[in-house]
Amino acid sequence: MLFFIFCAAVHIFSLSAAECTRELLQDLTASYVAALAAGNGPSGISGLAGPDVSYIENDAPADIAAGLLSVGIQIDFNRSIYDTTQCASYTEIVATTDLAYVIGTRLALNTDNKIAEIRSNVCNSGDWLFNAKGSLEYNSKETWDSIPEGNRDTREVIQAAGDAYIDAWGDDAVKPPFASDCARLEGGSYISGGNCLLNFPPPFNITYRVYTIDEQLGAVDIFHNFPFLDTSIPRDPGTQTNNFVRIEGGKIKYIHENTVCSKDNCGR
Repeated sequence: MLFFIFCAAVHIFSLSAAECTRELLQDLTASYVAALAAGNGPSGISGLAGPDVSYIENDAPADIAAGLLSVGIQIDFNRSIYDTTQCASYTEIVATTDLAYVIGTRLALNTDNKIAEIRSNVCNSGDWLFNAKGSLEYNSKETWDSIPEGNRDTREVIQAAGDAYIDAWGDDAVKPPFASDCARLEGGSYISGGNCLLNFPPPFNITYRVYTIDEQLGAVDIFHNFPFLDTSIPRDPGTQTNNFVRIEGGKIKYIHENTVCSKDNCGR
């Protein structure tokens, strides 16, 4: 359980004006995941990152030398998406051994195609419904294959579906495009059979959102604030979460939510 500090509201943004390929993002992301496992600290990414790399854990600027890269994590599962428009990647990481984590990390590149920002949502014991073994089990059963080119949704459709899911939390008038077999992995808890709708009492204003979108995998990850859940944090700003969503044919197939708490299970 890690303490949360809120930063300024952010919408879609990119740190890079460079064109980057999927292969470049795949290589950099794989190298970062290897460095995370090795635990050699900032030296593990010395050839990957720019000189002024920004390091953020749970929405708070942090010392990269004291962060996850210096821990050494036995990674049991990881899944990545690649946003060649923004030159960014998002990776979901699950570790179930002595140091159990579920981590969501966004890497954003600069104009030299070096890592300019590392943004991680780090969940461990005491965070919302945390169960790394459950996350590993259900992740391994899902299919996130590449979608054939002619069947891919546009970035706009993918983002709109992810936004609709979040917007519906506080607005009954919003109808997210759920698939009939939609499934939601929340912490380590799994709800399947199309029961993906959530709703909470107003006011419910979620303005802070950072997107990573991959048309090939039909996926969007959204880092955002979560009003209401954490009893120790005011609704505005709310606590830190991210939702990782798979969309197929315009319909929401899978949702993975990981939420940081300021105290055990957000006080609930």
